[in-house]
Amino acid sequence: MAKVRFLAHGRDWTVAVPVGTSLLQASKTIHAPEGDACGGVCACSTCHVYVTKGKELLRSAEEEEEDILDKAFDVKATSRLGCQAIIAMEGDIECEITRESLDAFYNEHPQEKDPRKAH
Repeated sequence: MAKVRFLAHGRDWTVAVPVGTSLLQASKTIHAPEGDACGGVCACSTCHVYVTKGKELLRSAEEEEEDILDKAFDVKATSRLGCQAIIAMEGDIECEITRESLDAFYNEHPQEKDPRKAH
């Protein structure tokens, strides 16, 4: 099992998932606010995260993922698409959910309160 910790809004969500799970699947398991407008098929960049710990535990990014990341906002060396970042080894992984992904999540889930906005 791998332990994945998602960070956003000054809080965190942690889940243990089996090797072979994507970061997007892991986030859905614990309802972390990671967007997925395309349904996780590598057709958009709304599941964009920054992998701040454990990047070496993930399969390497393939060309298709790199092409989609070229269209994402504020791409960094630690950027990955959650739908394509597949856990390859056991260990601890930490991801910061990007603003782009948070925007998509709250647009996709209007019933969810966005803590970034005053209500």
